[in-house]
Amino acid sequence: MPFTKKNIVILLVLGLVIALDHITKGIAIYYLKDTGQVYSFWGDLFRLQYAENSGAFLSLGANLPEALRSMIMTGLNAVILAALLLYLILRKKISLLLLYGLSMIVAGGLGNLIDRVVRGGHVVDFMNMGITTNTFMLRTGIFNVADLAIMAGLFLVVLNEVLEIRQKKKTALKEVQQKK
Repeated sequence: MPFTKKNIVILLVLGLVIALDHITKGIAIYYLKDTGQVYSFWGDLFRLQYAENSGAFLSLGANLPEALRSMIMTGLNAVILAALLLYLILRKKISLLLLYGLSMIVAGGLGNLIDRVVRGGHVVDFMNMGITTNTFMLRTGIFNVADLAIMAGLFLVVLNEVLEIRQKKKTALKEVQQKK
């Protein structure tokens, strides 16, 4: 992989996200695992709470037979991440938003994949957000830094698509106006 600016960005995003993900998971294991403690902040808007997730996002697939779950969560995930990384590296022209977005998705996916391989099929989750009152509760699932990177990356990819569509419409409108 040649050291182009694009590839340096990819490596930096991968390194930073994976390092931050595993450092925070290590801290969660040290301070939260086996304590049963839930630490609440900002009026219970944000919580720290240890959980092990053998499924995907929001424990999707956690009830599958172990062999099938392992094949999907590890094998298929690795293939998809490798394909996405290869696409990123080989694509000649790419916007900064798409470059950062896809890099963050790959980095988050790799962070969770590494965790799954190292921890016997599960990932460590430890953050939760939501609103809780006497009559109402709306909370996210428990997640980690890798999940945040994936969601932020998805946001950047969608934003990039919206901006590209907007630009194509402007260009098409200019072409129509010039033909008149």
